[in-house]
Amino acid sequence: MLAAALTTLGLSYSPISQAKVTGADIYETTLKSTPLYQDPALDAYIKKLGEEIVAVSEMAGEKFTFTLLDSEDLNAFATRDNYIYVNRGLLNYVSNEAQLVSVLAHEVGHVTRGHVTGQEERMTGAKILSTLAAVLSNSNEVYEASMAYANSMIQSHGRRNELEADETGAEYMAKLGYDPTEMLSMLSIMKDNESLQKKRANGNGVSNTTYHGVFSSHPRNDARLRTVVTKAKSLKSDNQRSNGAEVYRDLTDGLIWGTNFAAKTTAPERYSDMNLKIRVNFPKDWVLTADKSNQSVSASPEGGAATLSMQPMPRTSQSPEEYLYNYLGVPMLADGKLISPAQLKGFTGILNTDNPKTSTRIAVIYYKLDAYVLKGEALDSDDFEKFDPLFLTAIDTFRPISRAEIAGQKPKVVKYIRATQATTYEILAKSLGISVADIDTLRIINGHYPVGEPKAGDWLKIFEQ
Repeated sequence: MLAAALTTLGLSYSPISQAKVTGADIYETTLKSTPLYQDPALDAYIKKLGEEIVAVSEMAGEKFTFTLLDSEDLNAFATRDNYIYVNRGLLNYVSNEAQLVSVLAHEVGHVTRGHVTGQEERMTGAKILSTLAAVLSNSNEVYEASMAYANSMIQSHGRRNELEADETGAEYMAKLGYDPTEMLSMLSIMKDNESLQKKRANGNGVSNTTYHGVFSSHPRNDARLRTVVTKAKSLKSDNQRSNGAEVYRDLTDGLIWGTNFAAKTTAPERYSDMNLKIRVNFPKDWVLTADKSNQSVSASPEGGAATLSMQPMPRTSQSPEEYLYNYLGVPMLADGKLISPAQLKGFTGILNTDNPKTSTRIAVIYYKLDAYVLKGEALDSDDFEKFDPLFLTAIDTFRPISRAEIAGQKPKVVKYIRATQATTYEILAKSLGISVADIDTLRIINGHYPVGEPKAGDWLKIFEQ
């Protein structure tokens, strides 16, 4: 478990009661929120390494399922019924095959030592579902609450489990011919990243979670960890393996770094205004008509039975609700309620019009200096109940356009270069066009944090557009 409460988070994906949950249920729910990473060669590589680890474990011959998820989070976790998950984001920080094996072996160790089912037995269905809600909602407040629970689990039984999984994983590595001390290297990278994230979080006044959940000191300085890892060397195989750095470089050259915008598709009904930097998805198969003179847009289904329009207007210091009543002068709305698409401030309700044959929904959403007024109108009031859910769904899709989308939704990718005598991280940052803050990240992924510099001939991992 290389990030806070990974096993706990893995368990939290269950959408059903604790008594009925299976690994297959968790797998299905996980893929609904996080897709698979589409790289057949890398996926096959992880499965192959995982199966080799299982073959030297106490559960040799049993079926394990290894899954590569397209998530930028630095995570790996195990769930019941022998399911092991690795996030694509964690692979960005791995330097060689042996380090990847240490991650997989650690998670297999959680399974073979019974930690997964042991954790589940101490969790209530409510706790499982609350953490699931946090993962799927991306709500910081809910996430903080769930992590507080996860950390309490670690404080009691998790510390012993983590160290035992490290010891077990190191044994599996040694039996396969890998140097078990590569586990220390991997955990050190994760600890360095944790330290950096804490420093950044403290600067922003927010809290941050820890990775392994066990070591307050650096892994290389932790006597317990060094003891269990070095002890595994006595089990070393006659067939010693290299750290597999070259193979790992070949397979991860071009690996997505950060958010995978390439995996996202643009809805045909989406309207985007690159000047205002906003977008909204209109109902499917509706025809869009834009008026550049006033930056408005409207859409209607075939036959024109309804219309949904959007127009930006200058906002005021009033709340969105007050804006509708005081600035736009609309009469009292029916079913008025606060809305928050993309966590923006807004208000919506049903407008009573002078024409009894029509019904209109009106909404206002604040973004920067503008108030975006959206109106959904059914020409026949009898059809309003049919169209209103479409209006509400479309209104909820209002979003600011991110910088990455403006840049063409091209994600950053991992590349490898050879250092020369003149290579420094400061020079690299300038040539790559990245911020000074990202120099620390470059050092971490190359094992040079906090102040190290590359030597001539070193392979360096970089990330670029």
